[in-house]
Amino acid sequence: MDRQKDVLLDIQHLHTGYRLGGKFYDAADDINLTLKKDEILAIVGESGCGKSTIAASIIGLYDHKNTKVTGDILYNELNLVGLNENLFDKIRGNNIGMIFQDPLSSLNPLMRVGDQVAETLYYHTDMNEEQRHARVIELFNQVGMPKPEETYAMYPHELSGGLRQRVVIAIAIACKPEIIIADEPTTALDVTIQAQILDLLEDIQRQSHSGIILITHDLGVVAETADEVAVMYAGQIVEKADVKTIFEHPLHPYTRSLLNSMPQADDEDAADLHVIQGTVPSLKNMPRTGDRFAARIPWIPASAHEAEPVMHEVEPNHFVRCTCYKEFHFKNEEGVQA
Repeated sequence: MDRQKDVLLDIQHLHTGYRLGGKFYDAADDINLTLKKDEILAIVGESGCGKSTIAASIIGLYDHKNTKVTGDILYNELNLVGLNENLFDKIRGNNIGMIFQDPLSSLNPLMRVGDQVAETLYYHTDMNEEQRHARVIELFNQVGMPKPEETYAMYPHELSGGLRQRVVIAIAIACKPEIIIADEPTTALDVTIQAQILDLLEDIQRQSHSGIILITHDLGVVAETADEVAVMYAGQIVEKADVKTIFEHPLHPYTRSLLNSMPQADDEDAADLHVIQGTVPSLKNMPRTGDRFAARIPWIPASAHEAEPVMHEVEPNHFVRCTCYKEFHFKNEEGVQA
């Protein structure tokens, strides 16, 4: 099989910068990612690392006056960077669906939820009103909405957080898009509802053979859901691999620190958890050279860091930024190697 034919989205050297004080600062710095058919690609990292910036760049939802986007985002050989807005309107919501983080703020409080799903069909299909209504009911059944006909007439505030998220998912998949971007889709939900939403996304992906970009800070979600993982820190991808490799053989110090900071079910002493020193640098204070995580692992000698870190393919399809991973080890509170 020619895997290149299965590529849905090819991101090459993407830079997305925001204007701050008259200058642009990259929140997404030289991003290279590929999304394939039948794949869930997770982009994981702390808040502010640039995950949602990538999503906004792909779907074209950003302030064009104060945002600078360069590089290539190739969809069906069409570059979405700088694409005419009229063309983008035909793709956004039709070929590429978006599940937003906060359904309450992304839904119109003054419209019935059924009409909001039908609105997407109105803009992107030739369905008549009766057909649109039938499709909405079909979608509500697909996303596990109880009493679809009754729910159609409800307003967002009348639904629970989990049901609102199902409405947002119904809008995203209404036109059977090839690509679905899910930006922190379970953040505001309790654990039980989180699991239901993740199961739903996996079911949709299997049924439609779509590609899903899952943006999250939750490594538990990544472990349960993703096929491929890109770990981000301070605007850069620092490690990329399949999900098994990331969890069993992490290499970059940041990836290893994140995983070591996760509580385990069999942990008897929470004090054993690794605490990552320091804070993420701000856009204006981003290091110009060297590994951006270096300040938070001061025991690694400067000689271990590349002046201009690049991605190294250390194993087939396992990429790591900088060579500092070769000398990384954890230290305890007393500064002794653990």
